[in-house]
Amino acid sequence: MNLPDHPGQRADVDCLIVGGGPAGLTAALYLARFRRSCRVVDAGCSRAALIPRSHNYPGFPPGISGRELLARLREQAQGYGAQLQDGRVDSLERHALGFRVGFAGQSCIARRVILATGIEDTLPEMPDAQAAIARGALRLCAICDGYEVDGHDVAVYGDAECAIGHAAFLRTFSDRVTVIAPGGDRAARDAALALANHHDIHLLFEGIERLQPRDGGIEVTTLAGQVHRFDILYPCLGARFRSDLALGIGVACDDSGAVLVDAHQQTSVPGLYALGDVVPGLKQMSVAVGHAAQGATAVHNSLEANPWGGSAASR
Repeated sequence: MNLPDHPGQRADVDCLIVGGGPAGLTAALYLARFRRSCRVVDAGCSRAALIPRSHNYPGFPPGISGRELLARLREQAQGYGAQLQDGRVDSLERHALGFRVGFAGQSCIARRVILATGIEDTLPEMPDAQAAIARGALRLCAICDGYEVDGHDVAVYGDAECAIGHAAFLRTFSDRVTVIAPGGDRAARDAALALANHHDIHLLFEGIERLQPRDGGIEVTTLAGQVHRFDILYPCLGARFRSDLALGIGVACDDSGAVLVDAHQQTSVPGLYALGDVVPGLKQMSVAVGHAAQGATAVHNSLEANPWGGSAASR
């Protein structure tokens, strides 16, 4: 462990949280209510902000947009004294008092750090993808909004092995489901064909020339010139775990890049925690909030043990 830069140096905050999505903001709320000094550094790329309207987040019967939910969480956390700052964390290293975190040309010493950096979905190559998401034509989570797929003409786009499972799930909500799988090996295609026959799912294995938003839906043109139109398209192209900071400091991750944590959301590096989509598990806001409650409480309890001295602002 490194030595303090100056004898008698004190940490700037008890906990710095990287990421201002539902997980990070809920953790900030809990820590602020535990009377811990905490700072959220938010790069403004929360996956939740893409949600046009969520109807399965508890407590909001009419539904709530992702942006509105984030705004409410920010207001609530700030109301108890949490510091929120825009910026992208570009460095994280161990320090005698905990961690040194660099962002927006600044440096902060934090006794504990929480990573709530999430994932980044791989979107299909098409114009105005963000606008299509806002309209509900391009959707990222069938668990979140499958209920609203009420007999629509739906397509799942991706490798056959992945897409067929998503399509089978969507058959609960519509009898018009198509898998568009231009890639994949023969074995994956054969397995997809068997499942498609069982679930009455249409398969489209042809190469795709272009995807185009059209009249509230998505138009798909194959290399053979055939045109197919769908009300809704779910991409199944994978996602990137935003775990670069974790990997850079030596945190254990799985083969996909997800940050591995224990029952208290602590990573393999003592004092460093991870919450929400960046860890393995179901990618849901309610799950992220549960992680935050667990992790923030563990952070508070670890600070009570006071292994690294006090923060300048801890109470």
